[in-house]
Amino acid sequence: MRIAVLADTHDRYPPRLPELLRGADEIWHLGDVCQPETLVEFEQLGRPLQVVLGNNDWHPTWPLELTLTREGVTCHLVHIPPRRAPSGVQLLLHGHTHVPRDDIDVRGVRWLNPGCISYDNRGAPASFAWLTLEKGRVAGWRIVKL
Repeated sequence: MRIAVLADTHDRYPPRLPELLRGADEIWHLGDVCQPETLVEFEQLGRPLQVVLGNNDWHPTWPLELTLTREGVTCHLVHIPPRRAPSGVQLLLHGHTHVPRDDIDVRGVRWLNPGCISYDNRGAPASFAWLTLEKGRVAGWRIVKL
C-alpha cells in the first residue's frame, strides 16, 4: 500500500502536487489545512483522504488524532507531536514542526514527519512523503522535496 503523507498546507501547495499524488492508494494530511476548500483537488483524485486537525484548523468532522491499521501496521496520526506515542502503535506521524523527521524512540515506535508542503521553512524545502506498507512492515518512507 502506497500512502501520500502531507502536512501544513496553510491554504496553499505547489500546483503540481495533486498530479504527483495520483499514484497514492490513500492520502493522509497531518493538519494545518486551514480552509477545507484547500483539499478539493485531493478529494477529486478519488482516493481515501484522512485528515487530522492542526492548531490552525477548525472542522467539525476532522479528529484531533486518528489511529489506523493498514497492511497490519498500526499508525497514529496527529498534528502536534505528543511527548509519548500511544501504546500499541508502530508509527507516529505528525506535522507542525515543518521539518522532515524519521526517528525511532526507546519503545521502538517510529516517528515520521513529511515536512511542510506549503513553503520552504526552517531551512527545509517544501516536501511531502511516500509511506509504503507491506505485510506488517514499513517497506519505505521517502521524502519528496519540491
